[in-house]
Amino acid sequence: MVYISYELEAEAGSSEREEENDLDIGIVSVAAHPWHDLDIVIISANTCPEVLKIAVVIALAILLSFIMVILNLICLVFAILVDTSHCFNTKVVNVSSINSNWSPGGATWYGSPTGAGSNGGACGYSESVERPPFSAMISAGGSSIYESGEGCGVCYEVKCSENKACSGQEVSVTIPDECPGCPSDMPHFDLSGKAFGALAKHGLADQLRNDGVVRIQYKRVKCNYPGVAVAVKVDSGSNPYHFASIIEYADGEGIKSVKLKQQSGEWMSMQRSWGALWALNAGIVLQPPFSLQLTDAKSGDTLTLYNVIPQGWIPGQTYRSHVNFNNYYMI
Repeated sequence: MVYISYELEAEAGSSEREEENDLDIGIVSVAAHPWHDLDIVIISANTCPEVLKIAVVIALAILLSFIMVILNLICLVFAILVDTSHCFNTKVVNVSSINSNWSPGGATWYGSPTGAGSNGGACGYSESVERPPFSAMISAGGSSIYESGEGCGVCYEVKCSENKACSGQEVSVTIPDECPGCPSDMPHFDLSGKAFGALAKHGLADQLRNDGVVRIQYKRVKCNYPGVAVAVKVDSGSNPYHFASIIEYADGEGIKSVKLKQQSGEWMSMQRSWGALWALNAGIVLQPPFSLQLTDAKSGDTLTLYNVIPQGWIPGQTYRSHVNFNNYYMI
């Protein structure tokens, strides 16, 4: 409620002047409080017309502000009771993105203290794990990491900080093996002795290995082998009707699918036999040279290894291409 009080400037003995004062009035002072009545004092405008104009503007501004406060309060109450989207611009925050995709897990180690775990492994890389670019920095994966062979060749960064011997620095490892006996309550990495020791502070690798099991953080990353081309190891059981091979050193985030093309003809899909072994039972004599087409598991990018398997190929032999997902046309 707004109350207006006014005072008239009257000349003694002049009734006409009093009538004029009933019409010519102006606002010269305003007192207002958001939670109290608004008091406006009005006097004659004849003596100070400029003051009147300013006072009117101020009064209207205060009145408008008072109305806006009331409307905002009504909106606030309505928003709380009904739907906040009518009065506020909300924003949803993805908490996982704040944590930079690091997830909790557990780690142990196997094999010799400075070795590459066990040679071979469930993915079929055999002694390749000891040589560059793997260089023994590998890990067997629990069920959620190995993923029935789909995790073969996938790369991770791992780090530990809860143990006093942990350095907290990230260590990159590749998955060439499965750990069927590892705990299943959380993702688990059974690291090579060399990779496990790399988690420790300088001079404390043996102390960390003696602790046996450590809490870690991990995240999946793209493999990157600078200057290294994709290699194809022909399985020893291959023959003119059945071709199988293991794909090694592929950049990216794992292999989703593999296709084979003969010297002429259409692309034929190969099937994951086990681990990193892909096979094609053609039912006919396959005509080399063979080209292979790889599809990245995450990005969907394709990489074609033209004529990577030559005529006269030999079972058990490894053939190197000249390409990789991150390094094309290497000579």
